[in-house]
Amino acid sequence: MASEKLTVLKVLRARTPGLLNDGKGLSLRIAGGGTQSWVFRFMLAGRAREMGLGSVADVTLAEARDLARDARRLCKQGVDPIEARRAQRAAQRVERAKIMTLQECATAYIAAHRAGWKNKKHASQWQQTLEGYVYPILGPLPVLAIDTALVMKAIEPIWTKKPETASRVRGRIEAILDWAAVCGHRRGENPARWKGHLENLLPKKSKVRRVERHAALPYPEIGYFMEALRRQGGISARALEFAILTATRTAEVLGATWNELGDLARRPGRFPPNV
Repeated sequence: MASEKLTVLKVLRARTPGLLNDGKGLSLRIAGGGTQSWVFRFMLAGRAREMGLGSVADVTLAEARDLARDARRLCKQGVDPIEARRAQRAAQRVERAKIMTLQECATAYIAAHRAGWKNKKHASQWQQTLEGYVYPILGPLPVLAIDTALVMKAIEPIWTKKPETASRVRGRIEAILDWAAVCGHRRGENPARWKGHLENLLPKKSKVRRVERHAALPYPEIGYFMEALRRQGGISARALEFAILTATRTAEVLGATWNELGDLARRPGRFPPNV
């Protein structure tokens, strides 16, 4: 444009400290050390103001002219472009502060539902599965960025190897994403939904290879086995004997505490606390 006085070559060669006017309020400022930056100078409500538009190293001449043009439009509307930019940046900071990662949403979800879970171990099971299979892949990502491909990346590797665990992990991801949507942290369909969605990408849990169980000991041989077991020392033999006599699950035996077994001091038996 005829009113624009600067060229790219003039900008590159400018070294003398001062202001080089491009027209319509846009100027190039050269500092004492040779640093170049763009400024937009304007009058609003009888007050002279100056707005920085960035360094020449980051903003080209064409971009500076576009920024100055936008600022002039605001001035015509009676809006101070400096205040408008400040308000825009503040709004962006607020929006960034609202962004939650999947791990943050999971932590909030567990905290919100913990009181309603009857089984105290439920929360720890949630935490363990999330830490083992979800957080390494999805944990640090913004919850609004979680899509089907990312959900699949978390559960597909264990879907055939650990179908029961994988199914629980999928359901927990779905619950967390539903919570995040209700709280306004994400929008759209839930990428972890099974019906009508992931069921089209993964085989049903019932179709995945069945786990082979350990062979059972023939009942007539149990007496001989128990006699041999009782002749063995050590906590492992006692734990196995306890599991057989009480029909308790292995995980429950391994995680049992002495106070769960009653007052052993008054009822001394085969499992004293000092085993």
